[in-house]
Amino acid sequence: MKKLIIQIPCYNEQDALPAALAELPRAVSGFTQVEWLIIDDGSADRTVEVARENGVDHIVRLPRHQGLSRAFVAGLEASVAAGADVIVNTDADNQYCADDISRLVEPILQGTAELVIGERPIGSSPNFTPVRRRLQRIGSTLVRKVSGTEIPDAPSGFRAMTRSAAMRMNVFNDYSYTLETIIQAGLKGMAVSSVPVRVNAPLRPSRLFRSPVQYLSRQGSVITRIYMTYRPFRFFAIPGAVSFAAGFLTGLRFLYFFAIGDGSGHIQSLILAALLMGTGAALITIGLVADLISVNRKLLEQVEWKIARLQDTIDQGQNSISQLDSSISPQRPEFSTPEHRS
Repeated sequence: MKKLIIQIPCYNEQDALPAALAELPRAVSGFTQVEWLIIDDGSADRTVEVARENGVDHIVRLPRHQGLSRAFVAGLEASVAAGADVIVNTDADNQYCADDISRLVEPILQGTAELVIGERPIGSSPNFTPVRRRLQRIGSTLVRKVSGTEIPDAPSGFRAMTRSAAMRMNVFNDYSYTLETIIQAGLKGMAVSSVPVRVNAPLRPSRLFRSPVQYLSRQGSVITRIYMTYRPFRFFAIPGAVSFAAGFLTGLRFLYFFAIGDGSGHIQSLILAALLMGTGAALITIGLVADLISVNRKLLEQVEWKIARLQDTIDQGQNSISQLDSSISPQRPEFSTPEHRS
């Protein structure tokens, strides 16, 4: 591993960003280069100027505010383009202790993980209210069941991933990337782990967590959509089978009364049975069609991944040739690389 890039999605963070950047390391064991990257998500304040003043190496500018998920993905793409071997994502409000970045990347350096999530001390931290602790446990439990991973703190935004994992990430929702990327990584068979990390006192209130109702509705929607995307047949077929079975049993009930000569008084059961069985059959059919679409989408993702990996290999080969050529011809003029923009 050579280069580590620490990325920070930012939206109007001129006040909090200096404190977060002041804590970031410029040297991490296992890496020869450590660079910083911020993603300006359409900020209306001096976020970009503050980033420049504090020595940020790469700045990605989105033309308008697009949400945390889009900013996160834009940062991954820019980090990969900048040659990152490992990418660490943290927050601009300095919530996570930057000294724990070395602990966060350790499983990747050891080759035991492709995605590592920082586990916050939720049970003992005064920054978490009882309601927030309960909601975090509920969300993390659902994510573990859906993704097949053992991540105790799924909503944590403090995470590290390999270059390969970053290139395979596709975020569909606009709200938050945290749960979706874990579910996606687990269902794609990536090695996912977590390590305990420390947290700092909050510099500002959370912008994603305004009320328990909003949190549950949005995170529940994310989990449902991702599960429907990656396990469509199970998502539709299970309720379809339940509906069909209920309709079948109701139909048997009608046949019993019909056999004893009392069928005319139970026409409602026959209608209900037809509706339930029809609904069940329709859901199972939708599940089959959705599963075929899901297979095609997975094949397209694999093709996209192979093309991206091939292009990455070509680019790295060209860089190696350029470095070799430069060492052979030291008299060539040198050109400085401009600061990354998008």
